[in-house]
Amino acid sequence: MAAAVVGVSRLYEGQELRLSYVIWQEGIRPIVVIELLSPSTKNEDLGLSERKGKPPTKWEVYEQVLGVPYYVVFDRYTDELQAFQLQGDRYKKMELPESKVWIPTLKLGLGLWQGEYRGKERQWLRWYDPQGNWIPTTAEKEQQERHEKELALSSVEKERQEKELAQARAERLAERLRQAGIDPDQI
Repeated sequence: MAAAVVGVSRLYEGQELRLSYVIWQEGIRPIVVIELLSPSTKNEDLGLSERKGKPPTKWEVYEQVLGVPYYVVFDRYTDELQAFQLQGDRYKKMELPESKVWIPTLKLGLGLWQGEYRGKERQWLRWYDPQGNWIPTTAEKEQQERHEKELALSSVEKERQEKELAQARAERLAERLRQAGIDPDQI
């Protein structure tokens, strides 16, 4: 399970990287919970099982206790993405024609992306921006920065070469003028 909580620092008490989030300490509920389905708990995670007399399921906690506005579920075995939005006190399944869900409060969306990540080609969950562009991974950002540096270096190199060519041309023209008896410095 992953959650997006706006307004909570990534550091715990300003010191250490936060390893968990608990609503009773933070006082802010998550906007979205993302659940990666497991075959053994799939029905519970989708709110399909009866559990009378037992502790509440994650679904029930997110829906009825925490009131998390969006519950997104991804089955990595079937690559199925489902999303539920809290309406009143119950989750209603959202239609996802493009396997994407937009979360207005975050001004971000979450969808399925086909590609390679960490050496593995498959469908991945990925955030996207208001224009529909996938948010770059750290590796993609680093690659883009390297590409931009290479472009900048090649631009500087091209400029240096053009300058050298212009200087060589000017020297050739000055030499021709001298041969013609004209001092190029007096022109």
